[in-house]
Amino acid sequence: MTASIPQLPLRDELFLLGHNDDTGQPHLHRQALALGMAGAVLIDLFLAGRITLDTTDDDARRAGQERLWLHLDRPVADLIADTAIASVRYANPAPTLRGWLTWFADDLYERTRAGLHAGGILRHTSRRRLGGLARADTYLASDTKWAVVARARLRYLAVGRDQPDNHTAALAGLVAVLGLTTHLYLDDDTAALTAQLRAIAAHHHPAVRDITAAVDAAVGDLATAAYR
Repeated sequence: MTASIPQLPLRDELFLLGHNDDTGQPHLHRQALALGMAGAVLIDLFLAGRITLDTTDDDARRAGQERLWLHLDRPVADLIADTAIASVRYANPAPTLRGWLTWFADDLYERTRAGLHAGGILRHTSRRRLGGLARADTYLASDTKWAVVARARLRYLAVGRDQPDNHTAALAGLVAVLGLTTHLYLDDDTAALTAQLRAIAAHHHPAVRDITAAVDAAVGDLATAAYR
């Protein structure tokens, strides 16, 4: 079912899973989703061998303050990913993981949406509200196959039909920490499914686990700030 469909970058899959297929409305705060997508960009770059994390300081790791370094300074032919590479290349001193996630997430939601729209994966619609006085802009998936395929891969992992590849295991971890499990439409027991996805992600590369944990902490900080 999935072999003939190209695999999207992690950030794009997370964007699509983070929105209602029918209404285009986000399932969570946009900035929280953007933090998850920033983590997804880093994970894709790590898996592509472009960046690495300095994990020699255990205290820094626990605080999400390990440093980002370039492992291979070579573009990946993706505008957002290559911008991320450049941001690490020119940073002095090397950025911390948590600091970079917060900074890079700032306008990542809009940049990702624009890229998906330009690629034909999202389509723009608008409608008038309040008796025609206001216009509401909405972006809907041009074909729901992208989100359906991503959900299917996670379902196959959850029921043990597939061995987790690096990409899908990382997606499982990000979906779990962002609280998107309930929107996968896979199981009535959301808590058990979330725990299962977290367990799958826990067997991933240590750097990917660290990035996912930093996303989790950054989203928690965002929620705490919102309630102050």
